[in-house]
Amino acid sequence: MTLSMYQASVPVFTRALTNLIHVLEKGAAFAEAKKIEPSVLLNYRLAADMFPLSRQVQIATDMAKGCVARLAGIEIPKYEDNEASFPDLVARLRKTIDFINSVSASQIDGTEDKTITLQRKDGDVTHKGLPYLLYYVQPNVYFHCTTAYDILRHVGVEVGKKDFIGQL
Repeated sequence: MTLSMYQASVPVFTRALTNLIHVLEKGAAFAEAKKIEPSVLLNYRLAADMFPLSRQVQIATDMAKGCVARLAGIEIPKYEDNEASFPDLVARLRKTIDFINSVSASQIDGTEDKTITLQRKDGDVTHKGLPYLLYYVQPNVYFHCTTAYDILRHVGVEVGKKDFIGQL
């Protein structure tokens, strides 16, 4: 059995982002139950040099939608990065999930050797499709989803491994 580029991207990202919705919903419920202003949690960070919760979610969605669009050769949806509430972040996640699920397997499969160029402030970086997906995007999506989870867990939200992984 082989694993296609589509199977290694869209369903993987959909699952991670869907599980993050669940984690954020628990965070919102926690804030309400504990009478904590939600912006306190949205701006919380684990270390001074790390991004806050809201930015972790934004980056996770940017990585997923950017990867799928680049592999498919279509325009990357642009978001304003102005989410100021848990519902805003959940809406961003749902919008991203809808976008990546609108891309078909035929648009992504066969892109293992496609040249992907990322424009950086310090110069362009070029990858082939498969290493871009497996060694750059997937770890980034998981890192930012995990960090968002960790922030909420750290402040006391009752989330566990099953919340992060989801139901099998």
